[in-house]
Amino acid sequence: MHTSSLVQQLKPSATIAAAAKARELRSRGIDVLEFTLGEPDFITPAHIRDAARQAMDAGHTHYTPATGLPELKQAVCDAFERDYGICWTPSQVAVSNGAKHAIHNVLSAVCDPGDEVIIPTPYWVSYSALVELVGAVPVLVETTEESGFCMTADQLRSAITDRTRLLMLNSPCNPTGAVYPVDTLESLARTAVDADIIVLSDEIYDKLIYDGHTFRTFASFGEDVKERTIIVNGVSKSWAMTGWRIGWTLAPENVTAAITRLQSQQTSNPCSISQHAAIAALNGPQDAIESMRQEFQKRREYVVRRLKAMPGVSFAEPGGAFYVFFRVSSHFGRELPGGSVVTSSTEFCTALLEQAHVALVTGDAFGAPGYVRLSFATSLDIIEAGLDALEAFLTAS
Repeated sequence: MHTSSLVQQLKPSATIAAAAKARELRSRGIDVLEFTLGEPDFITPAHIRDAARQAMDAGHTHYTPATGLPELKQAVCDAFERDYGICWTPSQVAVSNGAKHAIHNVLSAVCDPGDEVIIPTPYWVSYSALVELVGAVPVLVETTEESGFCMTADQLRSAITDRTRLLMLNSPCNPTGAVYPVDTLESLARTAVDADIIVLSDEIYDKLIYDGHTFRTFASFGEDVKERTIIVNGVSKSWAMTGWRIGWTLAPENVTAAITRLQSQQTSNPCSISQHAAIAALNGPQDAIESMRQEFQKRREYVVRRLKAMPGVSFAEPGGAFYVFFRVSSHFGRELPGGSVVTSSTEFCTALLEQAHVALVTGDAFGAPGYVRLSFATSLDIIEAGLDALEAFLTAS
């Protein structure tokens, strides 16, 4: 049976593929130390789980408006004003089935076939695929380890053409953990205004910021910036709710109206129970976020210290999220354990998994050959064992 060319061109998610390969080894009785998936290893806080049970018991198990309950939209607005001092209205909020769905909604709502979308690399694996899925063209702008993996305003200006529709920005960034400095963000904002382009600001890791770094929402640089900005966020990372599948956009009303029309045809609504849980997350106590952030910071400090001592490894220290993105290309071409000689990040990850039973994600998938991504969203015991195995793999002769 025929399948569309657009779907045929889609590549499977590299993070999910890496996790699947690790599961395959486990099914054969091999103990795998896994650092592939980008989700907190904590359970969703108790008051949020309680709210879901109460919602079910109260009979909130039916359809809701296509882009979310009014109470949830208001909670999103209240939380944004509480946290960042910026006012949005419920008519500017569209709740979706997770942030990935929200990004696809945005691209479908604002891009026409042939439009160009600027994406700084390294970038989250789904960005370019979602751009291509709507018939738009990803324009990849390479950033460097030396710049902290942050795109400059000059780079943005150089990438803009008369077909540019959108800039996709992610700070803190998956896969690098980069947190854009405030002055760099402001320069990008002014450039976007001057060029009259839209900015999709993916801020899903906004609460996971480490000492010495500052998060600034892109919409905060003036009303002229805000009216060109679409914020993507959700409950997955900050409240350990990846499986609940609740994300949202904050956007100008005409964009939100377009997303509402689209989502009303795509899916009747996000899960009603998850929406009530998300209301509890946004309106309830926020101390669990800080507890998780502090634990992530301890893990980050340990991973950074260990990686700095390993031969042939370099990286820009992450300022947020829960990833370290490090260069391993100095090990290409030499014989590694098991007799393997690798020439790419993908081959490196395969050899590391098969020989040392450590699962990382190749930088090839993130538009950054020569690098690999390690997620430290797992226990310190597993991190210690995994880094011990990685170090042994790198130092074996």
